[in-house]
Amino acid sequence: MTSEVLTSLCMFALATSATPGPNNAMLFASGVNFGLKRSVPHILGVTLGFTFMQLALGLGVGMIFTAVPGLYSLLRILGVGYMLYLAWAIGNSTPPPTPNQKYAASASDVAKGTPMTFWQASAFQWVNPKALMMCITAASTYAPPDQPVMGALIVTAAFFFVGMPCVGAWAVLGSVMRGLLQDHRRLKVFNVTMALLLAASVVPMAGDMLRDLGF
Repeated sequence: MTSEVLTSLCMFALATSATPGPNNAMLFASGVNFGLKRSVPHILGVTLGFTFMQLALGLGVGMIFTAVPGLYSLLRILGVGYMLYLAWAIGNSTPPPTPNQKYAASASDVAKGTPMTFWQASAFQWVNPKALMMCITAASTYAPPDQPVMGALIVTAAFFFVGMPCVGAWAVLGSVMRGLLQDHRRLKVFNVTMALLLAASVVPMAGDMLRDLGF
């Protein structure tokens, strides 16, 4: 891989990892609702889960999508459904109170305030349409066909080292804004707004699926 191709790969990883998407929207909301420390498993789950998926697809697992044409469509359907569920969960979430919070939460409210776990975030990558497209595009565009293993390792490393700070930054930004959203009503508006944005990100994918089905 030439230095020019490697630079292009890193720029692609930066652009796709830093721009808004399902992962970053949920990390931003997690930072606001739970703080940076409690969001660390979510950050690691996204980073390592995506890294594993990129490596697996780069090493040839992606051929399964060619051998089983309906598999990718099924994953997209599952992804859209799960993202809508996550949007509903974010919009209806009641985070646990912080010491300076301006409202008193009941025990049941506190129980609802649970950030995404490492394994949940890792598994979500396989039904996240944006993440799947990022992996497939990177593997098919930047990995040298004559050196598939080395190419897969280089692409995976680029996304790991470039992507992890990007996704972590969204959780950091959310935790910084946490102080501005201490009021229960403001936080509720924020959660509903993030839920709507996450649901809106599903619309283009749903449109593609409908066109594929002939609608």
